[in-house]
Amino acid sequence: MNTNSEFLRGMTEAALSGPSLYPWDKRPAVAELQELLNAHGFKLRIDGDFGYITEDAVKEFQRQQNIRIDGIVGPQTWAALKKNIPPGTRTLRHGHTGADVCELQGLLQVCGYPVGRHGIFDEETKQAVVAFQQHHKLKECGTVDKVTWTVLRDGMPLPPSPQRSRWHLNTKKWW
Repeated sequence: MNTNSEFLRGMTEAALSGPSLYPWDKRPAVAELQELLNAHGFKLRIDGDFGYITEDAVKEFQRQQNIRIDGIVGPQTWAALKKNIPPGTRTLRHGHTGADVCELQGLLQVCGYPVGRHGIFDEETKQAVVAFQQHHKLKECGTVDKVTWTVLRDGMPLPPSPQRSRWHLNTKKWW
């Protein structure tokens, strides 16, 4: 597996960015945020709704990363979420970006698939994933789940996902 600095060399700025998100936003980018937070050990329902539980997870993540704690997902928070994401901790699909996508692209290159290594799951990456899945008789869906990750890693199991215990203490707020 590569070190974080090796990931960053190949990743573009676009691979670490995302739209500014605010508490109470409801849109697809919130679902990606929730997937990233889950990959970092927070257990959230992925529903695209930036409610108070997602806001609490964002604030806790910001605190852990020494980022200004405001509950808003801006450039610094997106970069921290995407730079430090362990490969295999989320299902990758077209449109995803981050260090785990960069790792995927590196593994595809090692397997002989000519893809760029920039951290953006683009159409070229999707086509390479489908070709890899066809070659290995996996479900040809173009998404990278735990099974595809394991086969890409030559049968080596994925590292365990990070776990957070008791990060959200009060689930019954008075409002």
